[in-house]
Amino acid sequence: MEIKTFKVEEWMNEYEKYCKYDLGNTTINTLSLDELFEITKEDKQKFLDCLCKKTLGYGDIKGNPLLKREISKLYETITEDDILTTSGAAGANHLVFYSLVEPKDEVISVTPTYQQLYSIPSSFTSNVKLLKLKKEDNFLPNIDELKKLITKNTQLICLNNPNNPTGALINKELLEEIINIAKSVNAYILCDEVYRGLNTTDEKTPSIVDIYEKGISTSSMSKTFSLAGLRLGWVASKDKSFMQKCMSHREYSLISCPIAEEAIATLAVKNAEKITKRNKKTITENLKILDNWVNNEKFVNYVKPKAGTTALIFYDAKIKSSKLCDILAKEKGVFLTPGECFDMEYCFRIGYCKSKPQELKQGLNEISGLLQELNF
Repeated sequence: MEIKTFKVEEWMNEYEKYCKYDLGNTTINTLSLDELFEITKEDKQKFLDCLCKKTLGYGDIKGNPLLKREISKLYETITEDDILTTSGAAGANHLVFYSLVEPKDEVISVTPTYQQLYSIPSSFTSNVKLLKLKKEDNFLPNIDELKKLITKNTQLICLNNPNNPTGALINKELLEEIINIAKSVNAYILCDEVYRGLNTTDEKTPSIVDIYEKGISTSSMSKTFSLAGLRLGWVASKDKSFMQKCMSHREYSLISCPIAEEAIATLAVKNAEKITKRNKKTITENLKILDNWVNNEKFVNYVKPKAGTTALIFYDAKIKSSKLCDILAKEKGVFLTPGECFDMEYCFRIGYCKSKPQELKQGLNEISGLLQELNF
């Protein structure tokens, strides 16, 4: 089966080795197990003793019940029976498309976003329509344009909230407008919510599954919980028929998630508030640095992110984004992702929460230096 090259992942695989200033990764200071126990104040020895006594057979086929119970608390209306664990959010998204999309179906996806959300369904059906998020709309879905794209054959609308790479956040009112459009043709809405809870303010945004009966939420331990190495995610939906399809397809590729990973994830999700507080502190501090840099650097501009760990920075220089980021990586040690990976130009994605404040400042200074060289 043909599928397009995953541009972001290929770029990161190639250029991460040059990294001195990590402004490319989208996680928040990934936790070690020692740090996890320190934050949660859980009994480390008791946890490890219990884990070491477990036999390493297959885990719970539908996911560890204790983990799913804790995950359900991240939602308003979801129970543990509405959740299926997966191999990361990447596995969750793939499972949704594999279970739901037929060759005859139409799929609408926002762009720019994580490429999975349009390239995987494109491998199943040629009827994928892109809803382009525009800078003048603050990178939020344009309702009038969505209405033009939707038809009676639309099976699925794909959103990413908060958005990667722009940091845009769809509020409840706009989500409800999108839901009304989906309802008009009885379409599902998949919302990749891996950055949910990482708002730059105290504003809370509902999950799609709590306000739409045909809503599908995918998420993981990677971003909000800073535990990307667990490779653990989930699908959540109240649509029983859809979830049964997911279970049927999952049995062919996964069977169960690893016992140790689900045990660690349970510990983290149980302490979600503590971890989120730690991560939002990093976001607040680093975004202040980024925002100050943008406002004082005459060769760049952006729409300030409202959530998540990424921003899309536009620059003023007559050089394509892949070339700019190639020079920054190889000559300056600054790891970024070019806009070309999101089918955009003269911009780059910055992951501003992976580095410590001083490293972020130094990396931004290197970018300023190169832009000044290119403009004189």
